[in-house]
Amino acid sequence: MATLAVASAFALVVGALLVVDRLGSDEGKPTVLAGESRFVRADSHRLQTAADGKVTLVEFLDFECESCRAAFPIVEQLRKEYAGKVTFVARYFPIPSHFNAERAARAVEAASRQGKFEAMYQRMYETQTQWGEKRVAADKTFRGFAVDLKLDMAAWDKAYNDPATLARIKKDVADGQALGVQGTPTFFLNGKKLEPSSVNDFKAAIDAALAA
Repeated sequence: MATLAVASAFALVVGALLVVDRLGSDEGKPTVLAGESRFVRADSHRLQTAADGKVTLVEFLDFECESCRAAFPIVEQLRKEYAGKVTFVARYFPIPSHFNAERAARAVEAASRQGKFEAMYQRMYETQTQWGEKRVAADKTFRGFAVDLKLDMAAWDKAYNDPATLARIKKDVADGQALGVQGTPTFFLNGKKLEPSSVNDFKAAIDAALAA
């Protein structure tokens, strides 16, 4: 069970969302294909999947966001408690004012090309205090994480600098903005925006969705 300290920290920061710049009208909003939605795309990163597909929790996140880092252990705990029952999806939403947020997303997406999305996703939050909230490019730091994960570095470097990687991230951002996301973390449970003030709020919403 999540510690009181973690739960309290999450409760304090969940409302302190960072405002982002909006895209104008329909600019940058990709087409929704058959079988997809703006909440979950075919290529969206699923941290875990429930076989019945009944309940899905989607998070739009920024790896440099302190509120997202505070929410991270809560999400991890929920994943354990609802393993096999709830699908957890992570969507990129780097805040423009965060100097390294987009770089972090590119690093994670590049790792995902080698099946290491979750490992790099976790590493970003575990190390955020080392590279976050700084006006110094963290490219070398992120590359070091890839080396630690024993990735094919030629492939990772290519993916990290590939315009297609950034386009993939911007597709998530465009979906988030189309859904009204204005800051991070923003959660949607079965397409409904959640505004939890505690871990118990999360659990109550999930339990209600499972029971419906």
